Amino acid sequence: MRGLLQAAGRLALVLASSWTCLGIAATSPVAQGSGDPDPALAAVVRDIEDGRLDTALKKVDALIERFPNFRLAHLIRGDLLLARTRPIAAFGNLSGAPADKLSDLRDEAIVRLKAYRNRPPNNYVPRYLLQMEQEQKYAIVVDTQRSRLYIYQNDGGRPRFVADYYIAHGKLGAEKTREGDKRTPIGVYHVTANLPRQKLSDFYGSGAFPISYPNEWDRQQGRNGHGIWLHGTPSDTYSRPPRASDGCVVLTNQDFDAIAGYMQIGLTPVIISNTIEWLSLEDWTSERTALSRQIEAWRKDWESRDVDRYLSHYSKSFRNNDGDLEQWARQKRLVSSGKTWVKIALDKMSVFRNPGKQDMIVVTFEQDYRSNNLSNVLRKRQYWMKEGGQWKIIYEGFA
Repeated sequence: MRGLLQAAGRLALVLASSWTCLGIAATSPVAQGSGDPDPALAAVVRDIEDGRLDTALKKVDALIERFPNFRLAHLIRGDLLLARTRPIAAFGNLSGAPADKLSDLRDEAIVRLKAYRNRPPNNYVPRYLLQMEQEQKYAIVVDTQRSRLYIYQNDGGRPRFVADYYIAHGKLGAEKTREGDKRTPIGVYHVTANLPRQKLSDFYGSGAFPISYPNEWDRQQGRNGHGIWLHGTPSDTYSRPPRASDGCVVLTNQDFDAIAGYMQIGLTPVIISNTIEWLSLEDWTSERTALSRQIEAWRKDWESRDVDRYLSHYSKSFRNNDGDLEQWARQKRLVSSGKTWVKIALDKMSVFRNPGKQDMIVVTFEQDYRSNNLSNVLRKRQYWMKEGGQWKIIYEGFA
C-alpha cells in the first residue's frame, strides 16, 4: 500500500507540477459541452493531484471511450497503470517512447489545462472586436500562445462569448513573413472559402476554411506566402501538438465541424494574435467611441471640401497601390476642384484592432459617395496607425 501511495504521489507531482509551475491557477473551471475533452482531462488531473489513482483511471478510460484517438489520454492511462507497480519518474514513463512525441503530448497537456483553468472573466472581451458590421454574425479570435480559438457572437454590436477550442499552429510560432517559414500570420483576416472534405486529402480531416492572408497590410510590408487555412486533422488523429502545422490553424475534426456553423464566407473575421488583450466592457466602450469619433471626423472633413483638413487625417507614411501621400494629395486636390458639393455616407462598417506591436486599426465599410458630377457605392478598407499620438490613415484601398 505504501508503495502504491508513493507511486501516486510521484505521478501526481510529475503530471501536476508541470502545470502548477507555469502559473495555472486552481480556479473553478466553467462547464463545457460534452464535445470538449478538457473538463474531463482536468477532472483526471485533480484526482491525480489528490492521490485518487483508481478514480482517475476510470475517468481516463471514459475519456478514451469518447475520444478513442486522444493520444494524451492514452499516455496518462499508461502512467496510471505503471504507477500500480513502480514509481513514475517522468511524464510518459513508457519504455522506449520517443522523447519528441512525449514532449509534444506534455506541451498539449499544459496548454489545454492552462487555458481551461485560466479562462477570461465573463465581463471582458478581446480588444480587437471594436465593431462588427450587422451582417457579421460571429467573429473568430485565435490566441497562438494559449493554442486557443474563441468564437464571439455579434450581440447588437457587442461581442458575446460563445465557445472556445484547442488549436495547433505553426511549428516555428507566429508572425509569418515569408513563404515556407512554418509560422502562423498575425493580423486581421476573413474567411474566403469553404473547402469540403470531399475536395481534400485526408490530411485536412473534415474540411478547410482558407483565410485572406496576405492581407493589404501584409503585402505593403512585403510579407508573402499563401494557403493559410483553418482545417481539421487526419482521420486517425484526434488532435495535433500545439506547434505542429506549417502555418495553418488546426482543430480536431469534431471542433472543426462545430465552428463550421458560425462561418460566413467573405464576412467572418479571423483575428490571429500572439496573445489576446482583454478589455473590460467599460474600457472597450470607451475605446470604440473614441475611434468612431475619429472616423466620423474624417468623413465630415471630406464632405467639407477643405482638402487640407481632409488630408490631415493621412499619415506622412501613407501608401496605397497607386503611390504615396504626395500622389494621393495631388489626386484629391484635382478631384476637389471640380466639386460644388459632396455627400459621404458610410454603412456596413467593421472596426477591428490589429494585433501586434503597432497601434493599428482596420476599418472596412461601404462608401456611398454623392457629388455634383459623380455618384458611386464602393467597398473600402483603411488601416489607421498612431502617429505622434494621433490616429492617421496609413493605407486606403478597395476591399
